[in-house]
Amino acid sequence: MEKMGPKDMMNSYVQKKEEVCRKNDNIASRLYEEYGVNRGLRDDKGNGVLTGLTKISKIVSSRIVDGKKMPCDGELWYRGYRVEELIGSLGPEEMGFEKIAYLLLMGELPSVEEEKAFREVIGSCRMLPANFTRDVIMKAPSEDIMNSMTRSILTLASYDNQAKDTSVSNSLRQCIQLISEFPLLAVYGYNAYNHYEKNQSMFIHNPNPNLSTAENLLMLLRPNQKYSAVEAKVLDTALILHMEHGGGNNSTFTTRVVTSSGSDTYSTMAAAMCSLKGPKHGGANIKVMEMMENIREHVKDYADEEEVESYLTRIIEKQAFDQKGLIYGMGHAVYSLSDPRERVFKQYVRELAAEKGREADLLLYENIEKLAPKLIAEKRQSLKGVSPNVDFYSGFVYDMLGIPQELYTAIFAVARIVGWSAHRIEELICTDKIIRPAYMSVMEEKNLSFCES
Repeated sequence: MEKMGPKDMMNSYVQKKEEVCRKNDNIASRLYEEYGVNRGLRDDKGNGVLTGLTKISKIVSSRIVDGKKMPCDGELWYRGYRVEELIGSLGPEEMGFEKIAYLLLMGELPSVEEEKAFREVIGSCRMLPANFTRDVIMKAPSEDIMNSMTRSILTLASYDNQAKDTSVSNSLRQCIQLISEFPLLAVYGYNAYNHYEKNQSMFIHNPNPNLSTAENLLMLLRPNQKYSAVEAKVLDTALILHMEHGGGNNSTFTTRVVTSSGSDTYSTMAAAMCSLKGPKHGGANIKVMEMMENIREHVKDYADEEEVESYLTRIIEKQAFDQKGLIYGMGHAVYSLSDPRERVFKQYVRELAAEKGREADLLLYENIEKLAPKLIAEKRQSLKGVSPNVDFYSGFVYDMLGIPQELYTAIFAVARIVGWSAHRIEELICTDKIIRPAYMSVMEEKNLSFCES
């Protein structure tokens, strides 16, 4: 019999031991109810367990009417302003990412002079250390761009002689620098993978300090460096809508937890990246795109609502797509009647679809948006309202912009680094106490004398 190699030996061992782990780590669901433990830090009504206070943002999904909690159209507030009003206040071709980033970081809208200075700082920091792209990013290309970026973030600490300084001023400097560098880490990471793993042509463009984050992203990604005003505006809007979403989302809470331990900015942001890459968090729009591709293969007439409804029913009944019974992009952990980000985004999606000649695809999306909530409510008998979330359209937008799927979650990170930074600074200023929640032990105590020898 041929002797197994180390890898095969390990695989064989863990396969045998998986059931041992499952048996000894299993905790009965009734115990969570018995001890009043909210799994996922959410109660039986879906409300998040209160773990902190923040002045950075606010999410509204319900109101108290006549003493009863009633669902309402969702609202998202940044530093006291509704996000749709912030976006609506921008000019038709004005790039607002940097202005809103200043608002979230500093807590107030910038004056004309302050905005100009902030944009100049962001532009001047939009570069990587000498040979970093060659020596770090190009050395270990990966299809997982989030992993590539996380490795780069941790390596950047080696180039910072104040890496361990957790003072507010130094942390703010590091955060602003990372906000500037994230587009480069994302695009260059993809370019390395695209060349070394997919055998495509290699090109590395230098960023333009006079361009916005959205414009730089498009310019860096394209061989000819060209983009339209509509493309830039839509991507800028997407970045604004994704940059912050309350302190309770998984990656932002991770930022708070790691910051509270006294860890440095680079380690904190790397931890947040590891959280965001999870398919239950930042990777949701990729699942929407996979579902939409499957629907296109089985629905011939996008305008035929009966045909669309029939196939959606098959998906819900676990007879089609991934047999999970989910219509991805529908529903949200917090919002019920509507996701404000989706409402704002949709008008820009229509404009981009018209420019790209993708009206037929848009019609399919709109029919699903129209039909899915009703079908889900009927099949699931759910009391909670169901509406499309921002991920429903974001993947479609990235596809129209020619952004590869490997970069979808990375683009999310380019935006959300702003929110993480704001929460890190607030945690440093307001709370000098490590976050350490309690876990109740339900293990069985054993006597060693009863163990087998």
